[in-house]
Amino acid sequence: MQVDSYTDGDVIAITGPPGVGKSCIVDAILHRLSPTKNIAVLAVDPTSPLSGGALLGDRIRLSVLDDKTKSDSIYVRSVATRSSSGSIPSIIRDLASHLLSNSFDLVLIETVGAGQAEMRCAAIANRIVVVEGPARGDGIQAEKAGLLELADLIVVNKADLEGSDKVVNDLSVSLGLTSDAPPIIKTSTVTGEGLDNLSNLITNLEERTSSKRARCRQQLLMAHESILTSNPHFEGILDRMSEEGLALDEALRELNE
Repeated sequence: MQVDSYTDGDVIAITGPPGVGKSCIVDAILHRLSPTKNIAVLAVDPTSPLSGGALLGDRIRLSVLDDKTKSDSIYVRSVATRSSSGSIPSIIRDLASHLLSNSFDLVLIETVGAGQAEMRCAAIANRIVVVEGPARGDGIQAEKAGLLELADLIVVNKADLEGSDKVVNDLSVSLGLTSDAPPIIKTSTVTGEGLDNLSNLITNLEERTSSKRARCRQQLLMAHESILTSNPHFEGILDRMSEEGLALDEALRELNE
């Protein structure tokens, strides 16, 4: 698996917990940047562990695709997590590299929104935008370590709702303990607040020094997983573990043969 870096600023992950408006944020960015840039969106959808299916309906949520003057410079693809153990399948990196080599200026990766599991997007993107929202309560406390390690920019969305100022204040206090805290901005896809500023920041986003080690760690973990899941015997051994009781140590031994 290739783990070298992209050109700075080319691949940006939009991540955060469910329900904070990540798709609306992506749509707003596309409306503002697509007139001057070719942008690809790779939207990750979770695969059901039971049926093996995924909805793959992210196009429906992007209103910018209805505007023919902008949609010609936009490419959108939904990608299922499949056998990946985390929120970002390893194939995303190869897709992003391919798109960048074929005239796209920017690749946005919209993640499934799985909280701390979003650490995985550090293996793919060279900039990470964490989206938060009001009424999250203790959820912010639980995610504090991940935010401190990952975010190059924090967006508090739904600024038109009560509680957004408190979220900004809480994050500012927490992140103020670090020497290279990421910027925090407020946005609202209802009123338009902060969306122009966000789009400008996206194209000139600085990488935090403290996030580099997290990226290297996740790249190593994803490379190791890719070797495991690409083994031609992986699915068969998984079936034997679930159906016949094949022991974990024996499964690992067979995979390493």
